Amino acid sequence: MATTYFSKRNLQFLLHEVFKAEELNKYEYFSAHDRETFNLVIDSATYIADTLMHPYLKEIDKNQPELKNGQVTVHPKIKEFMKAMGDAGLIGAGFSFEHGGQQLPEMISASVGFILMAANNGMMYTGLSSGAAHLITSFGSPELNEFYVPHMLSGQWQGTMALTEPQAGSSLSDVTTSATPQPDGTYKINGQKVFISAGDHDAAENIVHLMLARIDGAPKGTKGISLFVVPKYRQDEAGNIVDNDVTSTGVYHKMGQKGVPAMHLTMGSNDNTVGYLVGEPHKGLPYMFQMMNEARIGVGMTAAGIATAAYHAALQYAKERPQSRRLNEKNLLDAPQTPIINHPDVRRMLLFQKAVTEGSLSLLIEAARLFDISSVAEGDEKENAFLMLDLLMPVAKSYPSEMGVQSVSQSVQTFGGYGFTEDFPVEQLYRDIRITPIYEGTTGIQAQDLLGRKMTMKGGKAPQLLFAEISKTIAEASTFDDLKPYAESLTAELKRVQDVVGSLLPHAMNGDTERYLADATLFLEMFGIVVVAWQWLKQAMVAKQMIVTQNPQGDDLTFYEGKIHTMKFFFHYEVPKTLGLAVRLKDTEVLTIVSEKELAL
Repeated sequence: MATTYFSKRNLQFLLHEVFKAEELNKYEYFSAHDRETFNLVIDSATYIADTLMHPYLKEIDKNQPELKNGQVTVHPKIKEFMKAMGDAGLIGAGFSFEHGGQQLPEMISASVGFILMAANNGMMYTGLSSGAAHLITSFGSPELNEFYVPHMLSGQWQGTMALTEPQAGSSLSDVTTSATPQPDGTYKINGQKVFISAGDHDAAENIVHLMLARIDGAPKGTKGISLFVVPKYRQDEAGNIVDNDVTSTGVYHKMGQKGVPAMHLTMGSNDNTVGYLVGEPHKGLPYMFQMMNEARIGVGMTAAGIATAAYHAALQYAKERPQSRRLNEKNLLDAPQTPIINHPDVRRMLLFQKAVTEGSLSLLIEAARLFDISSVAEGDEKENAFLMLDLLMPVAKSYPSEMGVQSVSQSVQTFGGYGFTEDFPVEQLYRDIRITPIYEGTTGIQAQDLLGRKMTMKGGKAPQLLFAEISKTIAEASTFDDLKPYAESLTAELKRVQDVVGSLLPHAMNGDTERYLADATLFLEMFGIVVVAWQWLKQAMVAKQMIVTQNPQGDDLTFYEGKIHTMKFFFHYEVPKTLGLAVRLKDTEVLTIVSEKELAL
C-alpha cells in the first residue's frame, strides 16, 4: 500500500497561492472564516482519511455490500466514518449556520471531498447525504428541513438522489414513477429506480431519497416532473416510525467502487409508499439542475482524487523498483540496476499523471471559486461568475473523469505486471475511476451541453468572459521571458477554438442540430485541453513569481520548479493534440451520421 495518496503541499498551493481562498472572506456569508479555519478543516478531513478510510481501501473493496433477507450490509467501518464526519461537521460544512453548517466556501468543501476520495472512494456516502440535504434546505418546507436535515448532516441518516429508471436512463423526460395526491397533502409513490448509490444499507438508521416522480395528470416531458422526499422509514400520524414500503429489489455488483451499494428500488409494492413534495409541483428538474453544478464538481473531485492516489502510488513504486540500467550505460552490465524513475519513458508516464491530476484539481478549485462567488456576490459579479461556471462545468466534470481514466491506466503501466495484480492499489483504482465519466451526465451529454448550449447562450457571453480571463493570465505570464512562449501558444489555442466554433455554427443556424453536434465530444476534448493549459500557465506563473520574489530554497524551490516543468510538459505533449481534433471538427465529410447497415458486421 502506498504511504501517500495526495499532496497537501499542492492543495495548499492551489488554495492559498493560486486562488487565494481567504479573499472569499470579504463576503459576509464567509466572513467568520480565515486561512487558519480553512486549514483546520483540511487537517480534520486528512485525519479522518488517514485513520478511517485509507487503511481500509482494499478491505472495503473485497467485502462489497450484500442484500440478504431484505437488508443490505456494508463494511462496519463505514458507520464509524459517517459518524466521524458528522461529529466533525464536515457533512454540512458548506451549509448555513441556520441549518447547522459552518458556511464554508465550496472551495474548501470540495477540497475535503478530494482528500476523502483520494483516500478511499469506496466510502462516498457523506457527499450523497450533503447533496440530498442541500436540496431540502434550498427548496423544502420548514417541516421537511426540521425533520430530515439535522439527521442527515449528523451522519445518522443517509441521503440519496433517486433519478434513474430502468426504461429511461439519462432521459429524465421519460421518468414514469408516479405520485398520487392524498387528502393530507402527501403523495402515494409507485415506480422503480435503478443505480441509486447508497440507496440502502445498515450503516444508517434511515435512508432519505430525493426522488423524481410525475404527479398524476402532470404534463408530459421534463415540465411534468416533481421532486419528493421518500424515506425508507417515515413517521405516521401517531408519531411512530414505520416502514415506508420502499423495497430493495436488488444490489448491483459493480466493476469498481464496490464499497458503495448501487440499488434497484421498488416503491409501492404494497401501495403504501408515502412521498413529501419538495417545493412546487412540476419543478423537480429545475431544482435538480440547480444542484448539478455542485454535484458535477463532486464527480470531478472524485475522479481527480482517485487519479491522484494512483499517481502517488506509481511515483513511490518508480522510486523504489530497480530494473535494468540507464540507456547510455548498457555496456556496464556489472553496474547495479537503476530505479525505473530514471528511465525517460517512465518519467514521461509520471509527468503525464502529474499534469492530468494537478491540472484537474486546479480546474476544479477554479470552478468551486466561481460557484462561491455566484452564490454570494451581487449584480454583474454574480452573473458573470455564474456564466463562467456554467460554461466550465462540462469540462470540470469530464476532463478529470476521462483523462483520469487515462492517467490511472498509466499508473498501472508504471507498475508493469505488478500493476495488473491485487498486490498494489492501482488495479482497484483503475476499476474505481471508470464510473466517473458516466456519473452526473455522460461525457457525450456534457459535450452536447457545452457546444449545443453553453458556447452560444446569451450571444456567446460566457466564452467571451472566459477568454478575457485567460487573456489576463496570458498577459501576466508574458512578463516572464521563459513563460512567454507558452503564453503565445495559449493565445493561438484560443484562436483555434474560435475558428472551430465558427466553422460549426452555420450547421446550427441552418437547423441541422445533429450535424452541429455530431462531434461535440471531440470539441469538449479540445476545449478541455485549452482550459487545463490555462490552469497550468496560471500555476507556473505563480510559481515563477514566488521564485523571483521569495527566493525559496530546498523543497520549496523544488516544488515551484516542478510546477514550471510540468506546465512545459503539458504544453509540449498535450496541447498539440488540439491540432488533430480541430482538423476533424472542421472536416466536411461526416462519418457518424449513418444507418444501421453501415455498422453491420
